[in-house]
Amino acid sequence: MEAQAQGLLETEALQGRDDDTVASADFSSMLSEEEREELKAELVQLEDEIATLRQVLSAKERHLVEIKQKLGMNLMNELKQNFSRSWYDVQTTTAYKKTHETLSHAGQKATAAFSNVGTAISKKFGDMRSHSIGYSIRHSISMPAMRNSPTFKSFEERVETTVTSLKVFFRRRRYEEAKEE
Repeated sequence: MEAQAQGLLETEALQGRDDDTVASADFSSMLSEEEREELKAELVQLEDEIATLRQVLSAKERHLVEIKQKLGMNLMNELKQNFSRSWYDVQTTTAYKKTHETLSHAGQKATAAFSNVGTAISKKFGDMRSHSIGYSIRHSISMPAMRNSPTFKSFEERVETTVTSLKVFFRRRRYEEAKEE
């Protein structure tokens, strides 16, 4: 009710319904003939300036295209340059560097783990072959017996150790990254 106390002078911005009211109001009856003529002349001048600016912009755009053609620049080259620039920007961020470093380190760990597993498998199969000369693995030992063998137990322990190490590594890494944030 503060607006009533102030009378017709309100200091608040127009609201949505106020905009509609202003747009539908006919102020032409409040204008003198001279003011109306001045506004019409200003309107014509503004329309002419807008048309001129559009023509100038169009001419400048054509000139831009001509220069790019002379320089051998086309849309595909621009896209390649933008992509290269964006990829470089991504690669220089600390998030990318940390992620790359983490994945590289994890890849090295995984490679080492798989190498150890492969070596263990080869060694165990070699041990099995030496124990069953002349027979195939399938004929020399049954699956339940193989699972209970010291060789299989040793292999199983190595795999479990490797998996546990990888889990611990990734948990630590996540903890460190969360701590840095």
